[in-house]
Amino acid sequence: MKIALIIYHDTGAYDSDTVESEDDKLLIFLKSKGLDIEMVIWNDRSVNWENYSVAILKSPWDYFDLISDFYEWLDLLEQKNIKLLNPVSIVRWNADKHYLAEIADAGLKIIPCHFISKGEKVDLKQFFQKFEANRLIVKPCISGGAKNTFKVTPENVDEINTKLSKLLIDEDYIIQPFLNEILEEGEWSFVFFNGVYSHSLVKQAKKGDFRVQPAHGGSVHPQQPANDLIQTAQAYVDQFAKNCLYARVDGTFVNNQFLLMELELIEPFLFLNTHPNNYENYFRALENLL
Repeated sequence: MKIALIIYHDTGAYDSDTVESEDDKLLIFLKSKGLDIEMVIWNDRSVNWENYSVAILKSPWDYFDLISDFYEWLDLLEQKNIKLLNPVSIVRWNADKHYLAEIADAGLKIIPCHFISKGEKVDLKQFFQKFEANRLIVKPCISGGAKNTFKVTPENVDEINTKLSKLLIDEDYIIQPFLNEILEEGEWSFVFFNGVYSHSLVKQAKKGDFRVQPAHGGSVHPQQPANDLIQTAQAYVDQFAKNCLYARVDGTFVNNQFLLMELELIEPFLFLNTHPNNYENYFRALENLL
């Protein structure tokens, strides 16, 4: 069984020199377990996909920039009967942040949100009152890495309105209240492999920024949460990430209640370096799914 570990054509846009190469270390580890596995760029036209039985999404970090091509690639894998981890149907669902509405409809807590459709006219000022917040976050529904993500305040709202009116020509956007808890307490990530909890951490933005991604200077702090917190995160995985090799549940706590920010099922950094057992947890989950 030949396995493709799916990566992207790295132009330096989404990585950071301060982040270790998780892909390289994971590949070495999985090869040490006897797997026939190699890195493959998902949109490399020279690849003969018939050589592979399984494809593992690891870091296709540019998929949202090339979303039509990405959807076509998913179709190709289905046509060739290549098993994708995570499953194709879930990946399609997770690529567009409208999935958050479905999670909320299921009764699970999310950060409040409002979706703006492509071509719609909008004035962000109304959302300060709607969300009872003095700051907002606006980002594309298909996005990652804080691309075209704006923090909106009463001082810059007119400027962002102008930018957003142009961006809405091409794609849908999501509006959420900016939660002070993310700056003060950080953003939690709970990582699960094949539905089983592995590890967790808190990501914090650097001083003066709101983006927690390491590429933007964010820092990472491993955690040992109480079981009830793990069970809270587990509920999202049990309902919406069945048969997934990995799932990262991202959110924050407001008044001691966990609110989901995103359920990451396509290309999350998994922070495998935060504990020696994490690589083994990943492998056991993969072994079971294979």
